[in-house]
Amino acid sequence: MGDKREAQMKEILVHMAGEFLARESSKQSLITVTRAEMTPDLKMATIFLSVFPEAKEVVALAFCKRERSAFREYLRAKSSLHFPPTIDFEIDIGEKNRQKIGDLLKR
Repeated sequence: MGDKREAQMKEILVHMAGEFLARESSKQSLITVTRAEMTPDLKMATIFLSVFPEAKEVVALAFCKRERSAFREYLRAKSSLHFPPTIDFEIDIGEKNRQKIGDLLKR
């Protein structure tokens, strides 16, 4: 039962983070939410991002981290999560590695 709840929470977080970032970001870079990971007690979540162009990663990640509390309020207002988890944002290194492998295979 816990796995189902965790999967639902991850899905909600990915969807809502995508909406929030599309609305709130400066549009100088494309921020894509790739996945979310949660602690077993569902109290903390890490949302993973990819940023294009890569040169804007640091700025985009700093923006996301600055807006964590606003995102929690957005979750509280727009979703069924009355007690949203503590949120952190990170660049998805796995996605970057997949892109590099794809580029190498194209050669």
